[in-house]
Amino acid sequence: MIKTLLFDFGDVFINLDKEAPNIEMKKIGIHSFSNEMMETNKQYETGKIATTQFLDWYHKAFPCSSKKQLSDAWNSIILTFPEYRLKFLEGLANSKQYQLILLSNTNNLHIEKVIENMTLKRYNRFKNCFDAFYLSQEINLRKPDKNIYEFVLNSHNINPNECLFIDDTKENTETAKTLGIHTWNIIPKKEDVVDLFQIKKVLF
Repeated sequence: MIKTLLFDFGDVFINLDKEAPNIEMKKIGIHSFSNEMMETNKQYETGKIATTQFLDWYHKAFPCSSKKQLSDAWNSIILTFPEYRLKFLEGLANSKQYQLILLSNTNNLHIEKVIENMTLKRYNRFKNCFDAFYLSQEINLRKPDKNIYEFVLNSHNINPNECLFIDDTKENTETAKTLGIHTWNIIPKKEDVVDLFQIKKVLF
């Protein structure tokens, strides 16, 4: 029996355009991501470097691009948060039937953009639905590393067999499975989190 619902954020609740950053980066002269760039992104996502350091690094590597252009290209992935999904989540929270936890790989620039797009009031409505709200840059851990799931399980004394993890990235759900967590690798544009109890009804 499921007692804890563990949710990703992007492409589960908020819509993303995962192709947009590549398109926008190319416009400012960044045509591919080197290993060094990927490592810098990872450090930013796990809170090991601040936004100023992140933008400084990219601006130094690509001096023809302004920090504003870099920031806008980076944030182009963030789209809208449909109200019906927020109401679905609020209904779950009000039911008190499940422990609700957010577990998101993100960063401060993206969260700033999320708040800009959905307004601070709606973001707080979203955040207040959860019993715990974990952002990678705040806990210095990221998916799909095994230790981030162990952190959540241990912090809340969760039995993995009583937990369902919903994420749009297969690599993330595959790691969770190795710990005995039930998973739903949701397919954006084909599936919607509000249909959780129909799609995963065998677990409830």
